[in-house]
Amino acid sequence: MTDASATATTTGPLKGIKVLELGTLIAGPFCARMLAEFGADVIKIESPDGGDPIRTWRVLKDGTSLWWSVQARNKKSLTLNLKTPQGRAIARQLALEADIIVENYRPGVLEKWDLGYAQLKLLKPSLIMVRLSGFGQTGPMKDLPGFGAIGESMGGLRYVSGFADRPPVRVGVSIGDSVAALHGVIGAMMALRHRDVTGGAASGEGQMVDVALYESVFNLMESLVPEYDQAGVVRERTGASLPGIVPSNTYTTGDGENIVIAGNGDAIFKRLMLAMGRIDMAGDPQLARNDGRVARTQEIDDAIGAWCATHTIDSALAVLKAADVPASKIYSVRDMLSDPQFLARNMFEQHHFADGTPVKLPAISPKLSATPGKTQWLGPTLGQHNDEVLASLGLDAAAIAQLKADGVV
Repeated sequence: MTDASATATTTGPLKGIKVLELGTLIAGPFCARMLAEFGADVIKIESPDGGDPIRTWRVLKDGTSLWWSVQARNKKSLTLNLKTPQGRAIARQLALEADIIVENYRPGVLEKWDLGYAQLKLLKPSLIMVRLSGFGQTGPMKDLPGFGAIGESMGGLRYVSGFADRPPVRVGVSIGDSVAALHGVIGAMMALRHRDVTGGAASGEGQMVDVALYESVFNLMESLVPEYDQAGVVRERTGASLPGIVPSNTYTTGDGENIVIAGNGDAIFKRLMLAMGRIDMAGDPQLARNDGRVARTQEIDDAIGAWCATHTIDSALAVLKAADVPASKIYSVRDMLSDPQFLARNMFEQHHFADGTPVKLPAISPKLSATPGKTQWLGPTLGQHNDEVLASLGLDAAAIAQLKADGVV
């Protein structure tokens, strides 16, 4: 299910950077995916027995996940049985040639395979290893399994998500894993900068980037800690509204669509009320500042909700746009694919699977003006690059054939 362009020349700001990916599913592979999107040469090691489980997650085409086409784009797939000495030896050789290793095994697994950071650093001090796990490499919980859902719960996100009279809810994507992956990318770039200013690949100082899923989520939690420490405030679930910032909520229009209106700036609030014809509220001195509006949150939300109920989504957005009030329909993917802003920003890429079937992918973010990311090829078939990668290590055709016969690759 890969594009025939899998031999495209690598470009991008990370061209020349070698990355070894050891891991499965979301956090580690998403981290390595972003490095690959911006030009890094990423070799993904997969088990010969089926490969990364995400290959068969969610919606499939010809037995392979459509998610895979995005999550593994620009990566080279090498199958290795890491339970064999030969497989571990090949992985170690690749690790020592890499600039960055991205891994998301449980702490201690790589050490058992002689692939841990401390073990490799002795042989290559400039090595950077990004380690993503549920709870980090230290602490009493380090050996426990930690999925994104656990990180979201422990990190505070789930507690504040949903309505106060119901159990907490989750976001509809694996946000905990993805946030951890982004922290991994940031850490890798900072470590790479430090390595380069201390001597570069030959003699620079590498380091370990220790990313815990729960800490990555916790890092997003705004003023949660000082609010509790200084004022004893435990932020609770507030549904679709933004707590303490009024008005910022979701409302339903007369045609059954959902609209988000963020009228919480003082001047914006006044413009919103005037656009709604609520001159009384626009001129109310108690509502001129956010602290006064917070005390009358329900009254304000009721007024906005009543106004929205008399408009279609299109007419409401037109009025709010004319009044310079931030507002948006809540988009489905169907809305995105026809939206002028998405299209103007080229947020979709058109590619083809190996059988010629066209497929749209999300474009690469962020957008760099001089060295943008690029999709070189879609997610590879299992072991697609075995011969290429093994040959680069000096193995001839006979040696590669023997490894296949022995079940190593």
